[in-house]
Amino acid sequence: MQTMQAFVRTNASSNDVEIADVPIPSVNDDEVLIKVEAFGVGIHDRYFIPRDIDFPYPIGTEGSGTIVQTGHCVNDFTVGDRVIFTTTLQPKGGAWAEYAVARPAALIPMPDHLTFQQGAAVPVAGKTALESMRALDLNKGDHLFIAGASGAIGTFVIQLAAAKGIHVAGSASARNHDYMTSLGAEKTVDYHDPDWQKQVNEWGDGGVTAALAIQPGTGKDSMPVVKDRGKIITVSGDQLDGERGITVQQMGHHADTQNDVVKLAHDIANEKITLVIEKEYPFEQGLEALQKTETRHARGKLVVTTP
Repeated sequence: MQTMQAFVRTNASSNDVEIADVPIPSVNDDEVLIKVEAFGVGIHDRYFIPRDIDFPYPIGTEGSGTIVQTGHCVNDFTVGDRVIFTTTLQPKGGAWAEYAVARPAALIPMPDHLTFQQGAAVPVAGKTALESMRALDLNKGDHLFIAGASGAIGTFVIQLAAAKGIHVAGSASARNHDYMTSLGAEKTVDYHDPDWQKQVNEWGDGGVTAALAIQPGTGKDSMPVVKDRGKIITVSGDQLDGERGITVQQMGHHADTQNDVVKLAHDIANEKITLVIEKEYPFEQGLEALQKTETRHARGKLVVTTP
């Protein structure tokens, strides 16, 4: 039995992650085996695992690599194809490994001029940003406030919104303000500043059309900056009641968003959208990358390169 190195959870009762040698996953007829070249680091990667699985279980939800084996029923991809992929809640394990399996529906052909590291940073943050824009449903001239705007999701949303002519304000620590401005934010505020809500309201002439609450707990804090009958979209799943006619809803998931992710990957390759990777880590420093992401203070995305 051939083995590989992977970052694994060893049991269901502990959230600890460690490097271990595990079997290379087998491929069903409707799956491909990917030699992972890089994987993205997500805030929930250590916790987001299926129920009733065998341990040790390789964690991870997104990556990039080269197909090395295809199942008999796979027709759209062949051995040697460079792909971006997702492995969300797969029983056979995730992307934090030297090899991973995925179904064709979870694959995106990697555009030319995109590195494996860039490809690995696209799927989760990119799809979440696109789903957020869909839920916000804003028009040119509207005002949007993004709570926690300097991370991977916010980095995309600032650019996508600005490209539509939407006026964008974002909150983050002061060190990230110039960064957000460079992406298209018109107003930046420091969430440590007790007057930040007042600053946003003044900028938006009484408030914003909608707010996107990316970080946990930011939905409630965003309520005072949204105009009457406005909208708050939460990414983290914050549960809160609306007031003053404000609609509060969780960002949704739609299968057809995958087509938009494909376009986003090409826009990044063609330098129409900026993909920000704060740091690339070698495989043996994967836990350091995970811990950094879990602080929620990363700028853009963190990725790990496999051996």
